[in-house]
Amino acid sequence: MYHSKINGLGFYVPDNIITNDDLSKIMDTTDEWIQERTGIKERRHIIRGEDTTTSMGVKAAKIAIERSGLANDDIDFIVFATISPDYYFPGPGVALQKELGLKTIGALDIRNQCSGFIYALSVADQYIKTGMYKNILVVASELQSLGLDMTDRGRSVSVIFGDGAGAAILSREADLSKGILSTHLHSEGEHAEELAVLAPGMGGRWVTDIVADNDVNDESYFPRMNGQFVFKNAVVRFSEVIFEALQANNLQVSDIDILIPHQANLRISQFIQQKFKLTDDQVFNNIQKYGNTTAASIPIALTEAWEQGKIKSGDTVVLAAFGSGFTWASALIKW
Repeated sequence: MYHSKINGLGFYVPDNIITNDDLSKIMDTTDEWIQERTGIKERRHIIRGEDTTTSMGVKAAKIAIERSGLANDDIDFIVFATISPDYYFPGPGVALQKELGLKTIGALDIRNQCSGFIYALSVADQYIKTGMYKNILVVASELQSLGLDMTDRGRSVSVIFGDGAGAAILSREADLSKGILSTHLHSEGEHAEELAVLAPGMGGRWVTDIVADNDVNDESYFPRMNGQFVFKNAVVRFSEVIFEALQANNLQVSDIDILIPHQANLRISQFIQQKFKLTDDQVFNNIQKYGNTTAASIPIALTEAWEQGKIKSGDTVVLAAFGSGFTWASALIKW
């Protein structure tokens, strides 16, 4: 039995900065309104033709691979988390494999929304624990800006989301006191439609239906969210899954060196911080700059925290996420 350790990190966000004031010019909103409700000041949107979900993932992956000290041929497997693939099928894992020029290794796609990166880590961790693979590339990338309703009708959702990608290399670790100590995954499909894109989908309205109806008022293919309901569930599930990770490893809240929460809403992160009585140095947030990048938010934040020297050898790092599905998850890592 082995543990898996994060051996390299990288992230990429587009250069195109969209401020709250920029959004106020195309929809009825204000910088004050957005910051008060979400904490977001700006986000990154791709320029059409310059980036895709796959290309952003490739850029983040190249940085992570270089920092790991590994060669491309050392990568045994790919796990790619996204809700915004380039194609309905196939998933972006195989496109990433092509663009990086990797061997004909397996590529697995994860569709677990905001919890996607932790789900992907969990899958990769299990493959390494069992000895099946030695080095796995885990990528989370989201291109959301092109799928948002950038009008007054969609303002409550569209101001939240941004584009970007993060990547991690998981490698075999013989020292069982280090690396990923545990992961914890949950779902509650009862509330799936409270945060969802309902079409196109084979179970409801497919492309042929949308084209046939040609309804300019059709909102089924834009994200919809019951914001208050999601917030209330998020603060509960975040707390539960963080406690679960600590209890599984016989640790206390005081043992947390840094918590990297999914960057869903700064108010959620602040609520959790206050509940756990954590200091500003113990919780890392960057939603102010990048918005909610869904599956990519944790690896982007994790990489930035590491780059800024906020994560050191021996630190106890907790990752936690909640999002559409509903799904939620945590991972506890000894750095």
